[in-house]
Amino acid sequence: MACKEKGIALLMVLWVLILLSAIATEFCFAMRTEVNMVRNFKEQTEAYFIALAGLNRAVMELVRNESTPEKRKILEEENEAADETSQRWRMNTTIPPVPFSEGQFRVQIENEAGKINLNTADESLLKMMLNNFELEEKEKSIIVDSIIDWRDENDLHRMNGAENDYYQSLPTPYECKNGDFDAVEELLMVRGITPEIFYGGLAQMVSVFQDRGSKRERINRSARKVNGSKICINAASRAMLRSLPQMTEELVQSVVDFRKEADFKSLGEVSMLLGADVYGAMSRYITLDTSPYYQISSVGLIKGSATRQGVSMVVEINPSLKTRYRVAQWNDRLPISETIRATP
Repeated sequence: MACKEKGIALLMVLWVLILLSAIATEFCFAMRTEVNMVRNFKEQTEAYFIALAGLNRAVMELVRNESTPEKRKILEEENEAADETSQRWRMNTTIPPVPFSEGQFRVQIENEAGKINLNTADESLLKMMLNNFELEEKEKSIIVDSIIDWRDENDLHRMNGAENDYYQSLPTPYECKNGDFDAVEELLMVRGITPEIFYGGLAQMVSVFQDRGSKRERINRSARKVNGSKICINAASRAMLRSLPQMTEELVQSVVDFRKEADFKSLGEVSMLLGADVYGAMSRYITLDTSPYYQISSVGLIKGSATRQGVSMVVEINPSLKTRYRVAQWNDRLPISETIRATP
């Protein structure tokens, strides 16, 4: 009987040890999970604020670039961060990663003049932007006419356009805006624009930001349309360059390679690079004028970690403002694929 009791006691001790081991294992797993969660949250927060630092640094560089030589010198003296790499902070160029705190940020700068302004582009420019999409001529005409009908101030629709009568007949009816686009996402409401077209590249080719500070532009709408019917060759993306008349992939690469070193100083340089025939075909669509609006994308990375956070914004650089800039649009904590795209 004593041997049996000892065996039962040993068995009970073993079961207690197994139970305690299971509890300890579960406790360790829970603690490890919580530690990883805290570490991930800490790294995500650090990466986010590093990305914010990248945005602020880019704004500082743009403000300095737009300042007069006298003001630029003062800004350089005020900001110790202004170093020898500042001259490389240009639009559509590869900006080297900048160390900051326990990580680094990577910034990409685009100018809205390299996109087609939905509120000012004329019919030919709107049709040209659809060259990269496999669409029939009839489909292109519907999209172009519908965009113009959406932004004009009357209810008279163009031959292939759409006004209230079309939009009111839809399963979920709504009214034609008859006013300027306030966001590029409004295109999804325009007749002919499908999600496949919009998210398939069109969203990155268009803009709604325009300089409203000019008295002449506020009064003379036709002049604003003429000035907005051209694309800045220094700011155009690969997709935008490909849509220009007679542009091939080789010519697009030539433009991209040229801009790696410096911007075009004159349209004559564009003609010499691309040839007289190609330049003659696209000359009516291109300009060297930039927009005061810049889209800045920044991603923060932590050293030794795969954690990264991205933010982006559209900022107006205006030396006449007290702060010299104004945030026109803010996109917080976006996926990295949306904030940092391949350099054009």
